[in-house]
Amino acid sequence: MKISERWLREWVDPPVDTAGIVAQLTMAGLEVDGTAPAAPAFSSVVIGRVESVAPHPDADKLKVCRVEVGAAETLGIVCGAPNVYAGMRAPVALVGGALPGGLKIKRAKLRGVSSVGMLCSERELGLGESHEGLWDLPQDAPVGVDLRTWLSLDDTVIDVDLTPNRGDCFSVLGVAREVALLNDAPLSGPVIAPVPAAVDDTFSIEVRAPEACPRFVGRVIRGIRSDAVTPLWMAEKLRRAGLRPIHPVVDVTNFVMLELGQPMHGFDLGRLEGGIVVRHAAAGERITLLDGREVTLEPDMLVIADHAGPRAVAGIMGGEASGVTAATRDVFFEVAFFDPQAIAGRARRLGLHTDASLRFERGVDPAGQERAVERATALLVEIAGGAPGPVMMHVAHEHLPQRAPVRLRRARLDALLGHVIPDADVERMLGGLGMTVLPTPDGWEATPPSHRFDMAVEVDLVEEVARVYGYDRLPESRGAGGAVLGQAGEHRAPASRIADTLISRGYQEVVTYSFVDPELQSQLLPGERALALANPISSELSTMRLSLWPGLLQVMKRNLSRRQPRVRIFEQGLRFIYEGNELKQLMTVGGLLAGARLPEQWGAPAARVDFFDAKRDVELLLDSNLADYRFEAAEHPALHPGQAARIVVDGHPAGWIGALHPRLVRVLDLDAAPLLWELDEALGFAAKLPAFREISRFPAIRRDIAVVVDQAVPVQALVEAIRHAAGRLLTESKVFDVYSGDRIDSGLKSVAFGLILQESSRTLTDEEADGVVAAVVARLASEFGARLRD
Repeated sequence: MKISERWLREWVDPPVDTAGIVAQLTMAGLEVDGTAPAAPAFSSVVIGRVESVAPHPDADKLKVCRVEVGAAETLGIVCGAPNVYAGMRAPVALVGGALPGGLKIKRAKLRGVSSVGMLCSERELGLGESHEGLWDLPQDAPVGVDLRTWLSLDDTVIDVDLTPNRGDCFSVLGVAREVALLNDAPLSGPVIAPVPAAVDDTFSIEVRAPEACPRFVGRVIRGIRSDAVTPLWMAEKLRRAGLRPIHPVVDVTNFVMLELGQPMHGFDLGRLEGGIVVRHAAAGERITLLDGREVTLEPDMLVIADHAGPRAVAGIMGGEASGVTAATRDVFFEVAFFDPQAIAGRARRLGLHTDASLRFERGVDPAGQERAVERATALLVEIAGGAPGPVMMHVAHEHLPQRAPVRLRRARLDALLGHVIPDADVERMLGGLGMTVLPTPDGWEATPPSHRFDMAVEVDLVEEVARVYGYDRLPESRGAGGAVLGQAGEHRAPASRIADTLISRGYQEVVTYSFVDPELQSQLLPGERALALANPISSELSTMRLSLWPGLLQVMKRNLSRRQPRVRIFEQGLRFIYEGNELKQLMTVGGLLAGARLPEQWGAPAARVDFFDAKRDVELLLDSNLADYRFEAAEHPALHPGQAARIVVDGHPAGWIGALHPRLVRVLDLDAAPLLWELDEALGFAAKLPAFREISRFPAIRRDIAVVVDQAVPVQALVEAIRHAAGRLLTESKVFDVYSGDRIDSGLKSVAFGLILQESSRTLTDEEADGVVAAVVARLASEFGARLRD
């Protein structure tokens, strides 16, 4: 929330500078994101009065103006603004001055006519977006006075980042309460007195959902002026808070929201029919909002309707059909307290995020509605005239929040803070927070004020005392307690080893959301059941992930779009799958490779990564755990047919590896298919304990064989058959050649193996080695119909 320091000091003026206020707010838990000047730098800009306007003798679109700036002589300024007129008061940049962006004002000749200075628009001064013409200042603007001084532009905007529990600070009043307490300074602010009714006009109010809207306040104001404009002082305060002036009625409601923290709405009374009805929406009911969007409402959404239909989504945004316009003469002010649970999440479901919903979701003061309508009435009558009617109020006391007393024990306070704060100081701080404090034999009983929704239990009061007293004032002390050492088992590979192995292979670790785009996920894993979020951040992040691949693919696309030619990324995180009706969270590691195999260089030809690059990375991971693994050709809906394999570890399916399916390559608009892999950490990285094995001092014997088998026979199956047939004498088998083509019959392939044989206690004989080879060849022939290649 952005707040003007000058506006804040109208409520409380502590004896500290801007930096002091920022430090105090941050230490009190209202973290300040930053500060910014209220206006950009410019100099020598004064308020001028246009005395006369004459056509330029040599340019149809230019005018020659005589401008009074409080000096002995009037200035001749050539101006092209279409809205300039005699008697107008506007900002004038004098010769020698500077405007935002570094523009220096000099004497000039425009089409042969001398121009001394420059008449300015709001945009040229960096004080608004309007640039259709000059900034038409009020007629009471003092001629010759420096604009910065007159508008108090040497101000600072403080950007306060509020936590969800501090909805009471979404206003100048809320922040001022904090500053006043921290500095033991008086809280003043404007006097808000009841505005007496000038007419007897009322408007029917019916609340059909009192549990969601326990307090509703309304007021009719008749006959506002059509020519009324928002005064500059109010427009400036709104601008510094990040809002732009729209219409006096709208601006008054926004001003009261910023000042008091109470959102409210102004309806065009002439466009309402019958009376106000606060109710839940009917299924499928529609409304066109003030931003022009038509939305479909749901039955749990609260609406403010008239007898013809919904006119606003309660606590979120008003409707276009009842909004104020330049033709509005009669206004109906609506101010309500909505239960936070009745508003929470509804705006997000409608794709909205409004200042009103931000406050109502966190909770506004349930006792502040009448104060807000009186303040708004006084402001609107001052600005636009009109005759107010009586305040109408509908209250369901049984549904209003109740602030129960909270017990604070002296011993508990001392124990949690590690420091003794005098009783008088504790009572002063709690009282300064607006609580009613009663001493008890063992401490105090404090009743929170109506605007504090976050005080319910004893530790809440301890927190309040600590932050107001000052965390930096609490002494450091060493706590004593039993320490429980963590367990470091050897039966599972640590996450750090997995990460280190992948980083050594050129991967970079990423962290993505656990919730993903349901459309992308259904493309990757069609038919799989995923957990939908009840209150998603957005529709693109509305389901829990079944795999790490959706997040990795999004990261890859972002990197490729930023001309990163080579992407190697991995992630370790949870995925969420259903087994029956039980939701399980599985720790998983997944990786993605795309682009070039090697960084661009002269020493090796350029080539793209392929299946075997990804397979080698996974093998290195599994080798580090002494795992017994294999890759089985299989089909996966997200992977390329023929370039996909199931990873089996110790006989259990533990993951997948392969190239992205061509269909998905087209959907994602990629130039080439990336390689993906994923491993269940519990299955894939259940490490075996290393066991001692004596290193043989005797030489090994190598025998090479090449067998011809059917093309469909997996090489992995041949390797496993060789291992079983060779027995304990086989220490290693290597595949060093796979060939099909000339001199090999169609449909067959030749696979060459290097068999390393060794005995730990003696040197093997040739007869023993030949016997192992014969057993291997016989096993391959019986299982796969293999024959030795000629």
